[in-house]
Amino acid sequence: MSTEQNKVTFAEPPADFDWAGLEDDKKGIPAKEREAMEKAYEETLSSISEKEVLMGTVVGMNKKEVVINIGYKSEGVVPLSEFRYKPDLKLGDQVEVYIEKQEDKGGQMVVSHKTARVHNAWGKVNHAMTTDEVITGYVKCRTKGGLIVDVFGIEAFLPGSQIDVKPIRDYDQYVGKNMEFKVVKINQEFKNVVVSHKALIEAELEAQKKQIIGGLEKGQVLEGTVKNITSYGVFVDLGGVDGLIHITDLSWGRVSHPEEVVKLDDKINVVILDFDDEKKRIALGLKQLSPHPWDALSADMNAGDKVKGKVMVITDYGAFVEVSPGVEGLLHVSEMSWSQHLRSPKDFLKEGQEIDCVILNIDREERKMSLGMKQLAADPWADIEFKYPVNSRHTAKVRNFTHFGIFAELEEGVDGLIHISDLSWTKRIKHPSEFCNVGDDIEVQVLEVDKDNRRLSLGHKQVEQNPWEVFAGTFTEGSVHEGTLVGRNGNNFIVALPYGVEGTVSTKHLKKADGSKAELEEKLPFKVLEFNGEARRIVLSHTRTFEEGDDTEELGTARGGRTRKAPAGEGQSASVKSVNEKVEKSTLGDLSVLSDLKSAMENKERSSKKARNEEEEGSES
Repeated sequence: MSTEQNKVTFAEPPADFDWAGLEDDKKGIPAKEREAMEKAYEETLSSISEKEVLMGTVVGMNKKEVVINIGYKSEGVVPLSEFRYKPDLKLGDQVEVYIEKQEDKGGQMVVSHKTARVHNAWGKVNHAMTTDEVITGYVKCRTKGGLIVDVFGIEAFLPGSQIDVKPIRDYDQYVGKNMEFKVVKINQEFKNVVVSHKALIEAELEAQKKQIIGGLEKGQVLEGTVKNITSYGVFVDLGGVDGLIHITDLSWGRVSHPEEVVKLDDKINVVILDFDDEKKRIALGLKQLSPHPWDALSADMNAGDKVKGKVMVITDYGAFVEVSPGVEGLLHVSEMSWSQHLRSPKDFLKEGQEIDCVILNIDREERKMSLGMKQLAADPWADIEFKYPVNSRHTAKVRNFTHFGIFAELEEGVDGLIHISDLSWTKRIKHPSEFCNVGDDIEVQVLEVDKDNRRLSLGHKQVEQNPWEVFAGTFTEGSVHEGTLVGRNGNNFIVALPYGVEGTVSTKHLKKADGSKAELEEKLPFKVLEFNGEARRIVLSHTRTFEEGDDTEELGTARGGRTRKAPAGEGQSASVKSVNEKVEKSTLGDLSVLSDLKSAMENKERSSKKARNEEEEGSES
């Protein structure tokens, strides 16, 4: 209403109005008569008191205010906003007002409809809760977790979960509307009221549920609406009662999340799998409405066929590959590569990857299928006897150790075992890790091929000349050599000899010339008591080097006769001495020095033979 509209206009009195006469008329009325007239007038008015709630009639309305007549000498004016909950308010309606003041400074009565409603609201709210009465309220606005509702003039809370029986995603659609509620909770101390619209329809739904469940049958097909989606399944509204489609009953294929199959509010057909009258649980199925994929699988698909598939899931032991919609086969990790090394399936495949594979076995009754991927490549063992014949030499990769040897890979899918005894001619190796590292390249010789059992026996020491054949002419019985005590084994000590050879000496043969005992790491001359090339054993003695003679006497007795008297090592050729100075303990690749030793000895023998021949030719001439 504009200012002009709200302005009160007064009439102008006539210029010749007799004000004195008016006063004279009043004076002319007797006091008793005037008193009686005033009393009669007051009796026509209602008797009101402040802080009281009365009923009044709407006698005027504009865009901002409502004029209410309560039968008093002045009318009350209430803001129209206090009737927002009642948009159909009209002239003549009876409304309640609260008398705040009978008159203000301007003589106007001050009333409030809102306060009157609040004044009576708690009584009405408590009565409504006690009698389970259905009340009407106005949804004022949205708040966290629900809505604010005007009920009887007080603000009540409507939780989001109590708006409807189905989840509500848009609360704003209810703002500004009148709805029916039931009072479900009152906090008298804090003056809080909680109402529910859902409670009104639950009673009706309960009756509907009983009726629906009473008519359910297993195998029955019904139409429903997707009500809620969880990680484990889908809840479907069947028209007043909910059923659950478990994630495993959504599709014959593998489903990671139900949202891959259905969306909220979708209309779908479902089949009744099971139900419980007491707990009112209904198990539904969606995949059962379509044929099983195995039933639709082509009859032409047989073992040995090459197929394309998609990797659906990777496990520790293999991968499940979908070869047809809803039909999966197991690709075991052992069928992914010809390699015999156990590896993770993730080293070969990724989820979602499209691959080619071969059907190894198919069981239509059990609905199982096993697949292979390595079969698409040539079997490296098919012609193993030609690729790796016995006594052939190759370079292999050290893959892993065992306590009895080394597994070395010649190529993808072809492994062989190097027994610990075939690693070195001279060293006694307790564990393969002392000899090499995983990942090293190692020279090997094929010792044995077992094609049927897919086994190769390999040797590393066989790549080199057997040094014991050379040592037989060097470490003759009775010969003396420098050696170092490097370890102990029971009552025997281990002696490191030239060319990386080890010998043994008993405690009694370690007595020195001065009567003391030799200590570890001590370097001494030792006499060979026994040489056994087959057993790779050299038995030594230090004591015999001085008990049987000094350095200028006879060094020892060989099996073929006596050796000449000479200092230790004098009987060795210059080439042998050179090799002796360069040789170290035998490790991977160090045994080549033995070949040099053998060559040097053969050259010496040829030179001696040539010299003897020349002498014989000279004597004959």
